[in-house]
Amino acid sequence: MLSKDQVLSVLSAIKDPDLGRDVVSLGMIKNLDISDAGKVSFTFELTTPACPVRDRFQTMAQELVRGLPGVTAVDLKMTANVRAAFNGMARDQSIPGVKHVIAVASGKGGVGKSTIAVNLAASLQLSGARVGLLDADIYGPSVPGMLGVADAPKVADQKLVPLDAYGMKFMSIGLLAGADKAMVWRGPMVSRAIEQMLTDVRWGELDYLIVDLPPGTGDASLTLAQAVPLTGVAVVCTPQEAAMKIAVKALQMFRGLNVTPLGLIENMSWFVCSTCSEEHYIFDHGQAERAAQRLGVPYLGAVPLEKSIREEADAGAPVVVSRPDSAGATALRKVASAVAARIAVQSFRQLPVINVR
Repeated sequence: MLSKDQVLSVLSAIKDPDLGRDVVSLGMIKNLDISDAGKVSFTFELTTPACPVRDRFQTMAQELVRGLPGVTAVDLKMTANVRAAFNGMARDQSIPGVKHVIAVASGKGGVGKSTIAVNLAASLQLSGARVGLLDADIYGPSVPGMLGVADAPKVADQKLVPLDAYGMKFMSIGLLAGADKAMVWRGPMVSRAIEQMLTDVRWGELDYLIVDLPPGTGDASLTLAQAVPLTGVAVVCTPQEAAMKIAVKALQMFRGLNVTPLGLIENMSWFVCSTCSEEHYIFDHGQAERAAQRLGVPYLGAVPLEKSIREEADAGAPVVVSRPDSAGATALRKVASAVAARIAVQSFRQLPVINVR
């Protein structure tokens, strides 16, 4: 007779590349059942809907179980469960219902941070995750325009109700103060505004809340790091050395605040000429990957300098939604998967080994 131990034994050959452990000891195999006729049914619960190796895991699991003597059929259900991580901060300091708060930061302006944040959030939402996006760039809130959102949020039970944008929950200071109004605020006012948009908004149940921070290392970044348990920060930079040096300073600042660096993202990494179809490295190339290796942090990927990304942002649509087959959209989805993988590592870091036998 085919036993559950036999099934679990072969499935334990599947190792998660990021967590460094087999999927059985990680508790990813659930609801295992074997019928008298030899049909094996089970659920494969991933750490994130944006798992970059989802298809490979599915194929491996089916082939391994089908290879067992006595198996007549395999009924495999792929699901995902994003686990919360509190990074040493008290659970009551977290935002109710929000599993992960992820900061997207940069050392300087003009590197495409907001565009990356919008498409990162949209990519995670398209994968099936529940996502919120907070535009915390107090001085230059550009995300409402990138999402085509201009309505003022409503208030219910003394809480702001976030707007819906491409299936994501969205909030921005630009929706409250007006898109054309300059915010001339000192540090305490900036800090209070950030706190209110985190805690006085009805975010509901979210797997990921992506926060687009202002460039630099000012009050907004400090407030966010101290107000809620950040899972980590992704730092956006461009390849030229001057920009990279400033990005590294931003990353080191978050390290000093005990915020885990999820990694570096190199934006505007290359340009494909429409005439010769060759890649051109206008701002240099590979600086972010080399800096990540030097600093001991993950390299999350590169995004091209592409006209369609700019055009869709100006038109109020994430390029991963409006032009999913473009090179830029493909690169952005890969970055989102890499970010999700790093978040999973943070969540599972203290997870004990499960004895399933």
